[in-house]
Amino acid sequence: MIFDSKAFFDTLFSNIFFVPAITTMGVTFIAMAGAMILGFCGALAALSRFPVLRWLVQAYLGFFRGVPVLVQIVFWYNAVPVLTDNAINLPALVAGTLALALNEGAYMTEIIRSGLLSVDPGQREAARALGMTKAKALRRIVLPQALAVIIPPTGNQFIAMLKTTSLLFAIAVPEIFSTGTNIYSQNFRYFEVLLVVSLWYLVLTAFLTAIQKVIERRFSPRKSRKPEALPAMEHG
Repeated sequence: MIFDSKAFFDTLFSNIFFVPAITTMGVTFIAMAGAMILGFCGALAALSRFPVLRWLVQAYLGFFRGVPVLVQIVFWYNAVPVLTDNAINLPALVAGTLALALNEGAYMTEIIRSGLLSVDPGQREAARALGMTKAKALRRIVLPQALAVIIPPTGNQFIAMLKTTSLLFAIAVPEIFSTGTNIYSQNFRYFEVLLVVSLWYLVLTAFLTAIQKVIERRFSPRKSRKPEALPAMEHG
């Protein structure tokens, strides 16, 4: 195979990937925002004293972590309209983003649950002894300390989500990889185009990695103060 440098540089320096890159980043942030909301609610339900809520969370985790993401994407775009007799017929971008958010929410549930469990139970007991409600103790005592555990894996999930958006090419969402497939289907320069696609992903992941490091430093246990952390209550 002869490397076509002209095809490579023409593709690299064209503006054809700008809008797809914005689409990719937009889907990533919206899907992760939805996933974090689902994850927080799921984590609270998983730690609830109500067995029904815990069972529902386990069913949610089992399904969305067990079914391939691509299957979920195609389900929301192709199967839901059939099941609802076109009462629900989501645009490709909406269906893809929803599928990614629901899938990622299962992983965020476990991440946030682990972060909440990492806080010394004595902190909760001390907060309740001082008259704080459960909600106030969660907001002012537990969450600030749990963030140091939650943020690093959440940053990794952001980067993973960015790459997972490439699966949306299956439903013709105009993201980076889908744009690349359209180009090489016309010029048949597979290697050159895929190299450009890879460079775009590398640039975007480097950008997210830089943001992740800044946020991790901000919430590092060594640098961030825990202004309302309470000493664990002694037992007995």
